[in-house]
Amino acid sequence: MMPPVTISEHEGVRYLHLGSPWVQGAMRLDDPDRLELEYIRQMMMWTLFLEQPRRIAQLGLGAGALTRFCHQRFPQALVEAVELNPDVLRACRLLFELPPDNERLHVHVCDALDYLEKQDASLDILQVDLYSDQAEHPALEDQAFYQACQRALTPQGLLTVNLLGSPLVHARNLHALQNSFAAVAWMPETHDGNIVAIAFNEAPQIDFDELYERADRIQAQWDLFDARRWVDGLYAWMEQD
Repeated sequence: MMPPVTISEHEGVRYLHLGSPWVQGAMRLDDPDRLELEYIRQMMMWTLFLEQPRRIAQLGLGAGALTRFCHQRFPQALVEAVELNPDVLRACRLLFELPPDNERLHVHVCDALDYLEKQDASLDILQVDLYSDQAEHPALEDQAFYQACQRALTPQGLLTVNLLGSPLVHARNLHALQNSFAAVAWMPETHDGNIVAIAFNEAPQIDFDELYERADRIQAQWDLFDARRWVDGLYAWMEQD
């Protein structure tokens, strides 16, 4: 049985929940196109490495923020989302301004693994944010799942994933990612306890001067105002590694 979808509002922000206090997505009512949550903006750090994706997929619809953002900002791309709970999709369409399906936007109500098995190395970008109502750990998190993600991506494809949970949850997911992809890096933990990781099918050649220049263009072009902090986070990760 699916957990119930509930909605709350606080200080001009509408939140989606799955029958618990845990936030599954958010939208600022007077600026719905903005990515409100920090970790959701971090999920877009793949833009530092790929400017013109052709296919973008989101596993776990949440409040539809990433799906809506990518549909608006990347008109050349087919944007897809996968959501198991049909009530989440209905809430996104009614209360979070997710547009109906069209030639560039498809939302699939199905299991994420079933979707991945049909992709045949065709996705440029995969954004993963799969959580159940209690949000103690990702709903899918073993190595078999991350290997399925890897196989669904093109040879140059990238994955970003939200990891919320204990240090043990972070560690086992990062370990599974590292065993599935050519290279993996991650951001410092946010104040909400999220860690966002980025995984590469091909290990990138990183020039931090170029990444900062790219971050400045991202901030100006797509209103992702903390893009330079992503580069700071990658630099800090490399210094620790």
